[in-house]
Amino acid sequence: MNPSSIDGAALAGVKVLALEVSVSGPHCTRILGDMGAEVIKIEKPKEGDLIRHWDSAVHGLSSGYVWLNYNKRSFALDVKKPAGMDAIRRLVKTVDVFVENFAPGVADRLGMGYDALHELNPRLIYCSISGYGQDGPFRDVKAYDLLIQGEAGIIATTGYPDKPAKVSVPIADLACSMYAVTGILSALYQREKTGRGQYIDISMFESILAWQGYFLQHYWHQGEEPVRVGFRHHYVTPYGPFLAGDGIYVSFAVATRQDWEVFCREVIERPDLLEDARFQTSELRRKNRAVLEQTIDDIFLQRNHEEWLERLQKSRLPYGEVRGIGQVSSHPQVAARGMIRQVDSPVGRIPVTASPLRLSESPARFDPIPALGENTVAILQELGYSGAEIQKMRDENVI
Repeated sequence: MNPSSIDGAALAGVKVLALEVSVSGPHCTRILGDMGAEVIKIEKPKEGDLIRHWDSAVHGLSSGYVWLNYNKRSFALDVKKPAGMDAIRRLVKTVDVFVENFAPGVADRLGMGYDALHELNPRLIYCSISGYGQDGPFRDVKAYDLLIQGEAGIIATTGYPDKPAKVSVPIADLACSMYAVTGILSALYQREKTGRGQYIDISMFESILAWQGYFLQHYWHQGEEPVRVGFRHHYVTPYGPFLAGDGIYVSFAVATRQDWEVFCREVIERPDLLEDARFQTSELRRKNRAVLEQTIDDIFLQRNHEEWLERLQKSRLPYGEVRGIGQVSSHPQVAARGMIRQVDSPVGRIPVTASPLRLSESPARFDPIPALGENTVAILQELGYSGAEIQKMRDENVI
């Protein structure tokens, strides 16, 4: 067990070995670490995870590495050398979960494929995360988040009518990592009943496809390709940010017939719109969205954002502001819920976002962000390596 694991955490006692880089694998194992699992991250000696070198925004550390890699232990060794693989084989016998997010076939070539590791540990739960999955005609196509956003339809449905856009955060990486966590937790639960591990195959492409929801339903049943609608909702209007007279956007949602009546009477004080045949139902409002949204645009420009927020609050309609990152980080709800915490790192105490998982019987965990290879010697000692053996590995540049 990791000496810093918290007793009583949901996944305390679960040990995870990760052959991971970039975002999808590290985000998956960070969630597991947040929930109390011991996560051992395999890294290349002297280089580490490639995301360590993306920038130096956090006092010299990479912003991406800081985001994804606290609550982990860094195990730096050369797995292409026999002594490195020997250490991995010893370690695999002690772990519950193995996660890898390299291209299909890479883990097999390194001697860390499912068959090889399952033979060492039949209870092992092995999760592969890849762009398109472990089979199919796109199996070997290189995949990054932006490319998957295009292939899986996100870019075509995002942006404005004259110009598409990507989603700002790496949505494909994050979606598949969350499915990977779900699969791992399901397999751990099933293992309690069967005593056996299993293989989990997660793809970025399929994860995004599963999130396309009503777009696919409209295509299958209406033959409709969704058009890009900018700030707005594809199927509900008015819904989204509208610009107030002082240049600040205000968001709101009119999702039901009752909402539409309240909005017209109490918020914009235009009850005449309730009698307009073009806007009688949600589908009609959508069909005539251009004229409706232009009307609301013109109305919202007549008052400042504080007045609109006050009216929306009194109406009890769903509403919100459009905030920048600086405003979000100082949001009163962030402070009230303790969503920004301080953790130790090689450059001292730094802020990180806490996990949104809140389990009443499982305490939060905030272990340090490891320096490259910081935990290598301790892990080898836990595996029974002697001081002389560790020194030999160091002399041979295995660690």
